Amino acid sequence: MTDEAGPWLVVGLGNPGREYAGNRHNVGFMVADLLAGRLGAKFGRHKRAVAEVAEGRLGFGGPKLVLVKPLTYMNLSGGPVTGLAQFHKVPPGRVIAVHDELDIGYGQLRVKCGGGEGGHNGLRSMSKSLGTKEYVRVRFGIGRPPGRQDPADYVLSDFGATERKELEFLVDRAADVVESVVTRGVEPTQNLYHGV
Repeated sequence: MTDEAGPWLVVGLGNPGREYAGNRHNVGFMVADLLAGRLGAKFGRHKRAVAEVAEGRLGFGGPKLVLVKPLTYMNLSGGPVTGLAQFHKVPPGRVIAVHDELDIGYGQLRVKCGGGEGGHNGLRSMSKSLGTKEYVRVRFGIGRPPGRQDPADYVLSDFGATERKELEFLVDRAADVVESVVTRGVEPTQNLYHGV
């Protein structure tokens, strides 16, 4: 397989800093870190964008992935993403955002291209900065907060003990989903993973 159409930009959405590392809102960073490990790539600070970037290929001679962890905090993720998309000449259709999703149950994974942001500030910032909503989203279900807990507090809290038992497996599967989008496309990936 070749990457004649150019690289893919895979954006793990999250917040920088140790205090946020285990938050539900940071599952995008977790998936990006795992993908970097699979590629044998290390994250480093990019010279032209407020982001950490790791680059590598899927398999021998496979498509190039540019993995991105914006360091601007979630609400301003779009700036670094757009800067890197321009730098690497990646069109929006080859940008994949990996993010937490309140509207689907914990551990469920969904893929879509375009659509609304569902109140997700990282996606809202990306859509505004890219000037389009037509990029791919890998949605990692975290479910709704229990009782009357404020969703903003919920996403900025760590995964619970029961959730953590499955988290490593689910992050691994989310990385599989990203690779499937790159190698197979959105629709075949939906067919493969949406029933799981």
